[in-house]
Amino acid sequence: MAPPHPRIPVHYGWVIIFAGLLTMFACLGLGRFALGMQLPSMSRGLTLSNSQMGVISTGNFLGYLAGVLACGRLVGLLGARRVIFGGLLAVGASMVLVGFLSSYPAILGCYLVTGFGSALANVAMMGLIAHWFSPWLRGRAAGMVIAGNGVGIMVSGVAIPLLNAAQGASGWRAGWWLLGALVLATALVCGLLLRNDPAGMQLAPLGAGAAPTQHREQSQVPVPPTRLWPLLLHLGAIYLAFGFTYVIYATFIVTTLVRELGYSVAAAGRMWVWIGLLSLVSGPVFGGLSDRIGRRGGLVAVFALQACAYLLVGLRLPGAGVYLSIALFGLAVWGIPSIITATVGDYLPREMVTTAFGYVTFIFGCGQMCGPALAGYLADATGSFAGSYLLAAATCLAGIFLALLLRPPARRPAASPAKRETARADN
Repeated sequence: MAPPHPRIPVHYGWVIIFAGLLTMFACLGLGRFALGMQLPSMSRGLTLSNSQMGVISTGNFLGYLAGVLACGRLVGLLGARRVIFGGLLAVGASMVLVGFLSSYPAILGCYLVTGFGSALANVAMMGLIAHWFSPWLRGRAAGMVIAGNGVGIMVSGVAIPLLNAAQGASGWRAGWWLLGALVLATALVCGLLLRNDPAGMQLAPLGAGAAPTQHREQSQVPVPPTRLWPLLLHLGAIYLAFGFTYVIYATFIVTTLVRELGYSVAAAGRMWVWIGLLSLVSGPVFGGLSDRIGRRGGLVAVFALQACAYLLVGLRLPGAGVYLSIALFGLAVWGIPSIITATVGDYLPREMVTTAFGYVTFIFGCGQMCGPALAGYLADATGSFAGSYLLAAATCLAGIFLALLLRPPARRPAASPAKRETARADN
């Protein structure tokens, strides 16, 4: 492993993980998932229908798609650090502005900007993982970074009910102001801490030269150009299945608990906090699991748990079914992003990872964009979100099928000791 920077007692990769966790906390944990806590009070204050709530969420993902498409080019021009900083500024400013608005079209427009900034920060940060960490650590590193989503969920789950209780009908406005201010503060911290590449600090990626034997014996074979696009489409389809399903649950579970299952907003907020708390381990656990058993096995395990979570709430099983659904969703929710991030890095050279991850995330974003809108329309048509959760469970089964078809990356056997000695003698 490369020695730490002379002025820093540990490898700077750990600072990157901390800054990455803060980035995810702000751009997704607050910028995206706080909407689920805000929707019940927003819908009452602005008299929004289920369909309109779904379209607001979908508008966020439409902006997210635009950001994904722009991110690779912007990172090439400006570097990941500046793109992440600018993305977080856009997220924070647009969230603060939403708190001042009463017009549905204006709120939708602001949330488009929120989605655009979220994509810039998220995709650029995930691209840094391949630069700062060796392949055998990427799953765990991505999982630790993505745990920031759970921290954001916990903060919104605690803060929003308190603000609603204190501010009454205008509590949702105070919520957007508070969350937006937190994002802006986080942008400043991340702008100071992040670095684009370990080489600029005279470092090697964290874990280089210290991999377990099974990871040192083989080296990566570049993906042939004829297989590159089929591979990205395959990974994108797996990621789309996750994007379509998890966002239905994340957007509407609080509304479902309050409107259809009779829970108070405070009780639903406590469940939302539990999702955030449990999700802190989902990325590291399943990312690390995929480092050990392979990406395919990790994907299948996560999709299976998520399918069970959606079935439990969709079938309205009595007793502890809702609580078990909350627990399973929280434990598994960030497993897929962690594994997909590591998988892209496994197949492609580091200089291509950010752009390739952007393409895969674009397909994922299509699923996110369609999920809330379709779930909202189904709920308006049937009077319940139950059918939406059952559709999500069925889509998880499709994700399992696609994951089973994924081939591991081609590897080149390491040279034998005799060949290595010969090569050294020739040099």
